[in-house]
Amino acid sequence: MECRRRVISAQDARGQRRHAWGDRAESAKELCDLLQSRGVSVWFSERDIGLGMPFLREIDRGLAKSKVGIVLVTPKLLDRLKGESIADKELSVLLAREQLVPVVHGTTYEALREISPLLASRNGLNTKENPMADVAAKLAELRALPN
Repeated sequence: MECRRRVISAQDARGQRRHAWGDRAESAKELCDLLQSRGVSVWFSERDIGLGMPFLREIDRGLAKSKVGIVLVTPKLLDRLKGESIADKELSVLLAREQLVPVVHGTTYEALREISPLLASRNGLNTKENPMADVAAKLAELRALPN
């Protein structure tokens, strides 16, 4: 999963996680840490993209390797998706994937549906119904799924 800009890439789950830049030090890092504690190898852009590295190219490489997409949907991400941004481009790539899991955090599926009906149509998780630790446990189970 990815945890910078909106990036967490779970290599064990062969997945990619997106979040808003402003969430990287809060909910995105929390989810990243919880997944790692469950044995999921997580790509976290804050940690894995070195100074001077081409940020967009590193995200592109992570997307190319991922098989599962996880999108942390927060109010900040919804704001970013309203305009043309990197978040919008990343979401376009993830929506083309077979397995994409939205994780709604601090917002609602109704608000997501207004911005991205395609993402809102995916079966996902909501931290209002499941604590972040439970969300991470359920996402970690994706590693057991066949490729």
